[in-house]
Amino acid sequence: MRPAFQARGWRAALAGLILSAAAASRPGAQDACDGQPSGVRLFISVDRVVRTEGLMAATVYPDDRRRFLAHHGQLAVVRRPSAAPSTELCLWLPTAGRYEVAVYQDLNGDHRFNRTALGLPAEPYGLSNDPPNLMGLPTFRSVQFPVHEGDNTIHIPLHKAKG
Repeated sequence: MRPAFQARGWRAALAGLILSAAAASRPGAQDACDGQPSGVRLFISVDRVVRTEGLMAATVYPDDRRRFLAHHGQLAVVRRPSAAPSTELCLWLPTAGRYEVAVYQDLNGDHRFNRTALGLPAEPYGLSNDPPNLMGLPTFRSVQFPVHEGDNTIHIPLHKAKG
């Protein structure tokens, strides 16, 4: 029979190994984050993913109304293979502040957000804060969210294509 302190030591070591393995395998671990490492990291969890094909793309915009959803207005774009029911993305941000995120599932892998002839989304999409958008685009402020120093996580539900 082993002394109690040896059994506790073995259990503690095993628990430590399990926790470190879980942290290392977490999608978005430091080596899986895009961008230049800094003191601000953003984990984006894209939820309600139905199909596991193509790429999940997240575009991050700075706190500038003129750059939001504008061609070349993005701060960063992250792409990872789609996974259901949730796809995890991670990137380093330059500073704490306010940001906006748009995501879409690039089903055909062409690195473009495809639209129908009427201009409606042809691929699943989502926006930070999941604002209602009954007619047209949501307001800039409704999509903003604060980011602080350290690790930050947002959840964005994916919506079905309209077309």
